Amino acid sequence: MRQAETVTFGGSGHDRAQHLRASPEALQAAWAHAAVLPFWRGLPLTEGEGDKTRLAWLPADHPFVADAAERLFLGQNHDEGGGATGRKPLFAVDVSASLTENSPDFGPFDRSRLPHPALPSTQGFSDLRAVMAGLSPQQAELAAMAKALLEWHRSHGFCAACGAPSQMTSGGWQRRCPACAAPHFPRTDPVVIMLVTDGNRLLLGRSPGWPDGMYSLLAGFVEPGETMEAAVRREVAEETGVQIGAVGYLASQPWPFPASLMLGCRAEALTTEITLDPDELQDALWVSREDMVAVLAGSHPRIRPSRRGSIAKFIITAWLADHLD
Repeated sequence: MRQAETVTFGGSGHDRAQHLRASPEALQAAWAHAAVLPFWRGLPLTEGEGDKTRLAWLPADHPFVADAAERLFLGQNHDEGGGATGRKPLFAVDVSASLTENSPDFGPFDRSRLPHPALPSTQGFSDLRAVMAGLSPQQAELAAMAKALLEWHRSHGFCAACGAPSQMTSGGWQRRCPACAAPHFPRTDPVVIMLVTDGNRLLLGRSPGWPDGMYSLLAGFVEPGETMEAAVRREVAEETGVQIGAVGYLASQPWPFPASLMLGCRAEALTTEITLDPDELQDALWVSREDMVAVLAGSHPRIRPSRRGSIAKFIITAWLADHLD
């Protein structure tokens, strides 16, 4: 697929500096002149608006981040942290414990940004899904990396082998149990998302609880012992009854909500009759290429376009432009 890695959260060439993770001394030295990205309850600190949105980096001695006990090392780069020259170490920290929702320091909640009086008025904590399409490829990769890892640490605080509390190590890229020494590594869950076509039309589905008019490509988790191709065929058949023939890979997208890797595939339908699984889908339908043009333009009377920045919209747009090959 042409330009497959230009999808939001795609690879940007960011230097993750893995060689520094194993050295506590090197990480401590890096922290002294680092740029730090704080998260509050999964929301990164951002600044700017629309397509000029950026992650907001703080110096390591800023009161928000200076006392953070757990520091997630994101690597190093040339242009983050206020345009500093040289290779700038980058970290992320979770400030949820020190900045509570009911704290008098917080101003009124804005739907797009949660401000704090100690920060400039242009900065605040934002829902990554709301701002992801406005971030540069590099910023989006950093935000996805940090959000997924911080969520993994939040939900994996105990050793799966013996149940004892585990500890962050290797700059946040491992947890280790002090009781039994078992190492634990971040997990990523593979999910297939499918462009299922029948000639000049594609198959869209709608999950229960989605906003009115929202449809997207079918998707589902890959099960243990299952190939990507088998997962595509199984998920489409389970949800709609449509049987699939040839399956091919298109593109992938890290999706840190909380820790998925979306595997974009194309598939050819062998049958077209839809039989819904009501536990999975509220509706599914075939949509012509002409109608999809109206959907993406926002002028279709029934269907709203997929979320901006999602791999679903990325793949559908490429299909309409004949850029899948």
